[in-house]
Amino acid sequence: MKNIKRYPTKKIYVGDVAIGGDSPISVQSMTYSKTSDIETTVEQIKALHFAGADIVRVAVPDIEAANALKEIKKQSSLPIVADIHFNHKLALIAAEVVDCIRINPGNIGNKQRVQEVVKACKQRNLPIRIGVNCGSLEKEFENRYGQTAKGMVESADYNIKYLEDLGFDDIKVSLKASDVQRTVEAYRMLRPLNHYPFHLGVTEAGTLFHSTIKSSIALGSLLLDGIGDTLRVSITGELEKEVEVGRAILKDAGLTKEGLNIISCPTCGRIEADLVSAVAQVEERTKHIKTPLNVSVMGCVVNALGEAKAADVAIAYGKGTGLIIKKGETIAKLPTDKLLDRFLEEVEVEAKKTKIKLLKF
Repeated sequence: MKNIKRYPTKKIYVGDVAIGGDSPISVQSMTYSKTSDIETTVEQIKALHFAGADIVRVAVPDIEAANALKEIKKQSSLPIVADIHFNHKLALIAAEVVDCIRINPGNIGNKQRVQEVVKACKQRNLPIRIGVNCGSLEKEFENRYGQTAKGMVESADYNIKYLEDLGFDDIKVSLKASDVQRTVEAYRMLRPLNHYPFHLGVTEAGTLFHSTIKSSIALGSLLLDGIGDTLRVSITGELEKEVEVGRAILKDAGLTKEGLNIISCPTCGRIEADLVSAVAQVEERTKHIKTPLNVSVMGCVVNALGEAKAADVAIAYGKGTGLIIKKGETIAKLPTDKLLDRFLEEVEVEAKKTKIKLLKF
């Protein structure tokens, strides 16, 4: 698979997580609890940590939430980004304890307030995320350009230069719309204009089904262009799913090499087994494997032999029997009821062998 050449960007740090430069693309999510509810917020952060998130963002809508951040930070296993709208004083409180401040230039207030936030972030070497949303542009940009990609880019460019004029350049940028086309257009338009890392996402993307589709198209397109340094998949639903979908997008775009790439054929009249159940079992029983492997689960022999040539381990069902194939070579022919367990054993063996090779390398 061809390596994707990423746009060169400045490297910043959110806590101990590097963003930009040559660092891996990180995956973020956001708690939905009331941040003032310390116990529930910490529980959600732990869940995100175990799901594989690198960074967590928490909403800071009021003074109670801001005051809770110190204790949440003590108990958090992830770097924390404080999400601030409207009230810059909350950003000043948050800056004393968190790892990054996110502000929306369209609603944070006048220049004096932004200057105060910048000063507070400078004191602790905190980065600022300039979060531009299509639905909340500054009036001057919305009046001139409407809620368009051009308006988003002009807003971001203006605010980047404003922070630079204050001597601040620990910046990352997001340009989010609720639809794919404006989101992709805005990121592509802004990318050549600066060297700061980009936070990718489609905002208000909807339920798991709709968000997965929107995010896969938008984020996938940008990532394949070499654009993007960290991302969040916004889903109305379970937090862990945001991380799961984000990780899957990175893996299927060829930007991470972790876990199994499961190749399975579409169901058709040729299949000789309960393929849907077999693939579900493979997914469930191999989700602990982090070693990069290609595995193939095929319902008949028509496509199986061709796909098996590129697979580390493959299974091909037939009438009452089936084949286990490793790297293009058939190693076993077994009755259907014994096939899946043997296949999974071989996957485990190959994962261990590959892991040892990678460690030696």
